[in-house]
Amino acid sequence: MENDLIVFSGNANRDLAVKICDHLDMHLGEARVDRFADGETRVEIQDNVRGRDIFIIQPTCAPANEHIIESLIMIDACRRASAKRITMVCPYFGYARQERKSAPRTPITAKLIADLYTASGIDRMLVMELHTSAIQGFFNIPVDHLFAKPIFGPYFQGREDFLVVSPDAGGTERARAMAKYYECGLAIVDKRRDRPNESDVMNVIGDVRDKNCLLIDDICDTAGSLCKAAEALMEKGAQSVCAAITHGVLSGPAIDRINNSALKELVITDTIPLSKAGRECAKITQLSVAELLSKAIRRIHTAGSISSLFV
Repeated sequence: MENDLIVFSGNANRDLAVKICDHLDMHLGEARVDRFADGETRVEIQDNVRGRDIFIIQPTCAPANEHIIESLIMIDACRRASAKRITMVCPYFGYARQERKSAPRTPITAKLIADLYTASGIDRMLVMELHTSAIQGFFNIPVDHLFAKPIFGPYFQGREDFLVVSPDAGGTERARAMAKYYECGLAIVDKRRDRPNESDVMNVIGDVRDKNCLLIDDICDTAGSLCKAAEALMEKGAQSVCAAITHGVLSGPAIDRINNSALKELVITDTIPLSKAGRECAKITQLSVAELLSKAIRRIHTAGSISSLFV
């Protein structure tokens, strides 16, 4: 496999890239990604990529703009060095929360970022738990969309009086898939968002009394919505509230809010590196997506079927 396949990583989540390469039984490709004196990104691919199958692992986590530029320049470097195929592996696809015009004079940033990646010369995109599945249609190249259910599913298996809860109406499809996996009921938290990163929980749809509730969502940013949803569930008589969030952005006051919330446990994945404060938070558990992504990379490289991973 090492003769044809090579995996590179930018600076966004090098630890995840190393874990993926461990599962692939290969070394991470050598690439220098740093800055010129004026702050511009400097990239130098140090392995031969001519005629090889290239995978670049780079989530667009904070600082998102820097990491997007890093990945675009790495793609350009590989393309100009005659790589056979370039697959962008983006475990966390940022700028996805503006995927439609929700108000006048607002951008559709998810489409813009998709256009940037496509124009850079990639042949394929591998992503994890998009904010909405419709974003796949913003690309004119193949997009493999993995979900976190195989990661979270076994972790919560076997818990009694279980109930899956969507923290908003938009996440109902994601929560329904998890409820089907556990063969349990489903509830929805109805919320009203007046400003970005702020929300007011209005009502809980469904009977949560004496249930061990599991909140399912794709992103936890400032944790305001999540903590208010947990509080609302406890007020409605829930026995306990845990949360399974794929992308732990955890910016601003998120860690303090989680520590002071009604949440019993917050389980996230390592699509985004966890800060020191996050690692020290007793309520946060991090699971790795490295094995799942390595399976997808291997099957893409060997032209095998990866449909069994789309669950």
